[in-house]
Amino acid sequence: MRCVISCRSTSEADRGDSGLSRETGCSGRGSRGSGRNGATESGSFSHGRLARLWPEWRDGVRFVQPRTVLEWQKRRFRDHWRRKSEGRPGRPAIDPEIRALIRQVSRTNPSWGSPRIVGELAKVGIVVAKSTVEKYRIRATGSPSPTWRTFLETHIKDLVSIDFFVVPTVRFEILYVLIVLAHERRRIVHFNVTANPTAQWTAQQMVEAFPFDTAPRYLIRDRDGIYGAAFRRRVRSLDIEEVLTAPRSPWQNPYAERLIGTLRRECLDNVIVLHERHLSRILRGYVDFYHRWRVHQSLEMDAPEHRPVQPPELGEVIEFPDVGGLQRHYER
Repeated sequence: MRCVISCRSTSEADRGDSGLSRETGCSGRGSRGSGRNGATESGSFSHGRLARLWPEWRDGVRFVQPRTVLEWQKRRFRDHWRRKSEGRPGRPAIDPEIRALIRQVSRTNPSWGSPRIVGELAKVGIVVAKSTVEKYRIRATGSPSPTWRTFLETHIKDLVSIDFFVVPTVRFEILYVLIVLAHERRRIVHFNVTANPTAQWTAQQMVEAFPFDTAPRYLIRDRDGIYGAAFRRRVRSLDIEEVLTAPRSPWQNPYAERLIGTLRRECLDNVIVLHERHLSRILRGYVDFYHRWRVHQSLEMDAPEHRPVQPPELGEVIEFPDVGGLQRHYER
């Protein structure tokens, strides 16, 4: 057995020596001053020992460029320090809530740059680097456009709506009520009652609603025939642009329609109107209550005329009747 291993090792070593001798001989012929008894013999001896220890050494040999060796060294250096840094505290991670806030701010303000977002977050006590904002912000994919809500809130100060609704009397007569509603703060700018509405009468109501330079920019109304030529001329003279809703589309004038519904539910459905003056007096009382005391969800539970919050320190809560007892408000 020992003889077989020895013979096999000798034969493999001889083949390795012969191959290595040829390789070193070629390299020896390319160098001057090297003899067979010098570097070539020492190289052959070392290659022979390598062949004995690792017979398949030729399978692991690859020809590479110097740049590859440099890249290997850089990779080894990077992996070395990554292993040494594992489990050690480094730069703290960004809180998920801050990341979500950065995305929200960049989404709702597409025209803001990273420095602007950094400054805005700093004002609420969140200090982040510009690079952090750059990493988590949502970038606009085109020209930034405001939302419809923003667009309407920007122009709401220049919007008013008008509409008619009818009220029956105790003698089965029909009275017509005109309301003029400013969208900002939901204020009832003007109202009036008549039994015979005409275009001239309606035009005169616009003059009374907007004296001097208080006229709005846009007027929303339906296509009722009562808004005749006289009305349109008067509106143009006030430099007001009319916006007409589609036929049979009251939902396109929602603020005026909701106000009419509120007037009916909270006031007119609970009384019997005697005549025109009686209806005007009832509406004046309700409009005063509506402006001073009635809260609105769209105004963040405030009244059209700002109603301050009264703290408990002011005393007990007292109830006050309004509109002949149909409505009530509470104060301290």
